Order: sequence, then structure tokens, then C-alpha cells
Amino acid sequence: MTELLVASRNKKKLAELRRVLDAAGISGLRLLSLDDVAPYDESPETGATFEENALAKARDGFEATGLACVAEDSGITVAALNGMPGVLSARWSGTHGNDAANTELLLAQLADVPDERRGAAFVSACALVSASGSTVVRGEWPGTVTREPRGDGGFGYDPVFLPEGSERTAAELTPAEKDASSHRGRALTLLVPALRELL
Repeated sequence: MTELLVASRNKKKLAELRRVLDAAGISGLRLLSLDDVAPYDESPETGATFEENALAKARDGFEATGLACVAEDSGITVAALNGMPGVLSARWSGTHGNDAANTELLLAQLADVPDERRGAAFVSACALVSASGSTVVRGEWPGTVTREPRGDGGFGYDPVFLPEGSERTAAELTPAEKDASSHRGRALTLLVPALRELL
């Protein structure tokens, strides 16, 4: 069994990667989270792009533990806000990881924006760093921002994100439906060939 460090404490992200691996028929990887390894210094997320942040997190994990490491950075980009919150998505309201406050602020900023100009995309960059080098991939999930939250699944901005062609928000989709089309699902699927090489 090959161990793979996932540079996250988010159990939902780990479960999502496990589902993608299972769907791809990859069974020889044992996923470890940051809670499963000795603590190490993690670089602050100061990159200007999702790719820079993901790669920095994966490098830190690999250098600290010697284990192949996958890291991800993701967020929502809103056209009417010139691509913001972007890499600041998790701390948009000033407090890291306060989903409700972040979502509330985003909706307030878009209050006067007409429906046809509420275009947005979820973006996920995934990086894998191992002894044989590094790989970075990007997945995007286009859609629009709704006027109020709907659904109680998922996390982050899921309740206000309406995927293109869907009548349900990301928070109203089942985990399997979300994996099939989400930004993270798309990025992780692109990472599968590199993960297969670890075995």
C-alpha cells in the first residue's frame, strides 16, 4: 500500500479524492491527512494564483514527510468582481473558513448586479509533488451566483453557486453528482494519470 499525503484537514476533500480514485479503479493508495502526520511548518498562502498556492502546499508536505503529497487550492471567481474573491475565497470576510460570513459578504457585494451579469466559476488547482517531480492541474466549473443560499450539502460557496445548465445549486447536488462535474472533481480526474504512476 503506497501512502499519499493530502495536505488538508478537510475530511470532505479527502472523501472526494477517495471517490475519484475509486471511480478510476485506483486502490493501492492509502490517503493520509495533515492530522495523520507530525506537524510541520506550512507556508502561508501568499500565491497570486491557485496553482502557486497548491504547489507550495504540496512541496511543503513532501519536504516535511518524504511522502508523495497532493495539495489543492480552490475558490470562486466572480466576473462582476473582476475575478475576486479568487485566491482569497476562504478568507473573503476577513476570517479564514467562515463560510456563512464569506457567502453573506459576496451576496451583499452582488446585491445590485443583474442576473445576466452574475457569472462565476469555481476553480480548483491540484498539485502532486513526489520524488519524481511535480504535476499541477486545473479544473473549472462555470455557473452563476444566486440571490440567496439554497441547499445544505457541500461547503463554502456551494449554496449560492448555480452550475451552468443546472436548476439546483452545488449544495443541492448529491456527492456523486457533484464529483461528476465539480471543479475539484475535474482537476482530480486530470491528476489520476500522475497518481497512477505512484503505484
